[in-house]
Amino acid sequence: MTKKILTWVVVIAVLAILGIWMKNGYNSMVDAEENVESAWGQVQVSYQHRADLVPELVGVVQGVADQEQAVIIGAMEARAKATSVNIDPSNMTEEQLKNFQQVQGDLSQAMNRLMVAVEKYPEIKTNENFSKLQSQLEGIANRITVARKAFNEQATVYNKLIRKFPNTLVAMMFGFEKKPYFEAEAGAEKAPSVQFNFNRNNE
Repeated sequence: MTKKILTWVVVIAVLAILGIWMKNGYNSMVDAEENVESAWGQVQVSYQHRADLVPELVGVVQGVADQEQAVIIGAMEARAKATSVNIDPSNMTEEQLKNFQQVQGDLSQAMNRLMVAVEKYPEIKTNENFSKLQSQLEGIANRITVARKAFNEQATVYNKLIRKFPNTLVAMMFGFEKKPYFEAEAGAEKAPSVQFNFNRNNE
């Protein structure tokens, strides 16, 4: 009788330990995943803020530089594509993030082309609204860089957590999967800008 009781005590103790371990592991993964999702929210906010400035920028340029319609339309089309891509961070895949990064990079390039085209128009370069928008775009570019870095850092913490043994067993049981990272883009997140040469001779 004593042996049977002892056996049950050992079994219950082991099950209790396993239960506590699984609970702690699961909760740690939930916390880490929520940190990733929170960081992704900041990424989206930063990119959306940039996209919101595109119509304002086009509005300043359009009235003066009507002959730059191809560049203006290109910027608006790139904005439409960029804002149409939405990702659920809880089910984010590497392919989805690459697509998101691609359309945002395309928007960066389109905005750069627009800003370069503006150099030919002194009345735009001296426009107070244009100067403010340019300053805002530079600030947003910095915030995008910071937000992407923070997201990658949180994703790294989460990915390391679910890969460590025995956490990997809990991750498999409850469907915690690896999060993708932003890839480095040479110059893609620099603020759209151009160094104006006010002394340039007309050709």
